[in-house]
Amino acid sequence: MRANTWQGKTKLKVQEVPDPRILNARDAIVRVTSTAVCGSDLHLYNGFIPTMRKGDILGHEFMGEVVEVGRSVTTLRPGDRVVVPFPIACGHCRACERGLTSVCENSNPNAAVAEKLMGHSPCGIFGYSHMLGGYAGGQAEYVRVPFADFGSLKIEDGIPDEQVLFLSDILPTGYMGAEMCDISPGDVVAVWGAGPVGQFAIASAKLLGAERIIAIDRFDYRLRMAQEKAGATDVVNYEDQPVLETLDELTAGRGPDACIDSVGLEAHVDVTPLHAYDRAKQTVKAETDRPHALREAVMACAAGGVVSVIGVYGGFVDKFPMGAFMNKSLRMRTGQAHVHRYLKPLLDHIKAGTIDPSFVITHRMKLDDAPKAFKIFRDKKDDCEKVVLTP
Repeated sequence: MRANTWQGKTKLKVQEVPDPRILNARDAIVRVTSTAVCGSDLHLYNGFIPTMRKGDILGHEFMGEVVEVGRSVTTLRPGDRVVVPFPIACGHCRACERGLTSVCENSNPNAAVAEKLMGHSPCGIFGYSHMLGGYAGGQAEYVRVPFADFGSLKIEDGIPDEQVLFLSDILPTGYMGAEMCDISPGDVVAVWGAGPVGQFAIASAKLLGAERIIAIDRFDYRLRMAQEKAGATDVVNYEDQPVLETLDELTAGRGPDACIDSVGLEAHVDVTPLHAYDRAKQTVKAETDRPHALREAVMACAAGGVVSVIGVYGGFVDKFPMGAFMNKSLRMRTGQAHVHRYLKPLLDHIKAGTIDPSFVITHRMKLDDAPKAFKIFRDKKDDCEKVVLTP
């Protein structure tokens, strides 16, 4: 089969690889009909996530048709359309029983590697390094889905792929980011990053009743989408306006009630000395992540507020404003999305027409164009917001 493979930092190749096989009684083989390039994929592409190996198949946002199931899978059969969550979860461990599927205790066979960096291991993830299981990803013609009887959401015919594909990751991620804010009527929510996850965080904050939603980014086309499609009431281009001062002006000096960091470890900052500081520390391995959006969210947030972190972080950060965090009585909530708990409720929203996630799609390309798609997405060429690939 054809698959998009990692060949080294910023090097990808679509090539022939062996077809996946059933390895466990709870496995399924899915023929991929749609897959996507995620902002988290860029962390792999740019070399910020360790334990990648040449030839690894990328991709954790995908859906398709079941073509084969293991003997213990009774909930699926060949021909079923399914969306597959990016966290691989068993459904039976203590974490899964609590709905915390992104920290499943049984799905990462390389947990010992992750424990060295994180203390305890999160779940296994499709196409996301050997530290997180070494699973082949979904930017391919076929993929093996472990624990398929628990992890796959069946989709009825008549609903286009593009409306449900993002249930695999970015729609639940954005929704969880907003849900963690404990939004009350009248709240002001600020969202750092107007990429696809940020757009869904904005749309979800609106769905959950926020009065004002402020989108922060540096690309005007993203800010237009945030306001015209997602539901932002205000936008801030941080290259044109000082963020902290502008947020104070918009909130009568209090700051936003909740701040959502949907940027993560590769944050850009227009303050050249600080950006240079972070890049220099990364170069000498004294810091792994550039946490500027996180720092700013903590400084901006209203006293007693919530900082919700859904942007991906891989290791260690520097200059974290712990004094502001503690003295303002802030709460931080974070995590890889526990996608499984949101699948059916969000599918109901899609069916009801209260949200159509396809608004973020700007580019549609073939799987063979994946290396080109990554460059366009990374470099924000041609007003690229989200790329969907079809095998």
